[in-house]
Amino acid sequence: MSTSESPEQKEPSDAPDERPTTVSADKSIEDGGAEVSSQGSWADFLPSPIFVLLLGMIGFTGWLSWNAVELDWAAEDTQVTPLIPPLLIFLGWIVSGAVHEFGHALAAYLAGDKSLRGSGYLRLNPFAFGETFTGTILPVLYLGFGGFGMTGPASHIDWDRISGRGRRVLVALAGPLASLLLAALLAVVVSVLVPSDSVSTNWAIASMAFLSLANLSAALINLLPIPGLDMFDAVAPERRWVSVARTNALFGSVAVFAILWFPIVNVRFDDALLALVDLLTPNPAFPELAFHGRLLMQFWA
Repeated sequence: MSTSESPEQKEPSDAPDERPTTVSADKSIEDGGAEVSSQGSWADFLPSPIFVLLLGMIGFTGWLSWNAVELDWAAEDTQVTPLIPPLLIFLGWIVSGAVHEFGHALAAYLAGDKSLRGSGYLRLNPFAFGETFTGTILPVLYLGFGGFGMTGPASHIDWDRISGRGRRVLVALAGPLASLLLAALLAVVVSVLVPSDSVSTNWAIASMAFLSLANLSAALINLLPIPGLDMFDAVAPERRWVSVARTNALFGSVAVFAILWFPIVNVRFDDALLALVDLLTPNPAFPELAFHGRLLMQFWA
């Protein structure tokens, strides 16, 4: 009597499993110091909680500076060195740098560099940048020691993914444009708070005036066609040496800062910057407020 072999009793085959492997749509890749989803969602463009926290800290230190609470904390006849306004300025400058890099990243994404989606650059998180030193720490050092605004090299852009000279120019100049818009916004707020026929020594207003001046200087310095600055990426030809220059862009950025930091050059640069402010802003009190803000920031000087 013969018995039929049931399916459960079949011997396992030695043939390799030819079932197709599937890749999850949620697979992530590492890019720019942040995990970027291959599919992504609208949440990839939302401001990060870190950025919201920075804005909250700016609001709180701004309120403390507005009311000059450190004067109330100190005893009578005691000389006070304000420490909250410098904190306000440095926090504001970190946010300004995030806005500058967001301008580059958004323009690059629209121009074809999709690798930045969900990254710290598009989510305004300066502590998630792939180049934290050049993107966040270095600009703060520039501002603190130089007294003028200057950003680090925007080395997170993958220029090979952006085709066409026009698109590359727009991506390169999007950062300075974002800084200019931020400078104009702060200048308008200062002009509203301090009319042209009045003066003010308010710490918060002086801090905003100086931040406006710092964003203006950052935009103007980046218009120099030097490696490490934005204009170089806008005008650089497609040559092999350009990629080498971009790799060593940090040296160009530091060299420009060193030249502008040199006392003789620094004085002339400040005079030219304030003369430009006089032309752009009808408020005669603005340059004095910006200078006051710089003194508040460099309290150790």
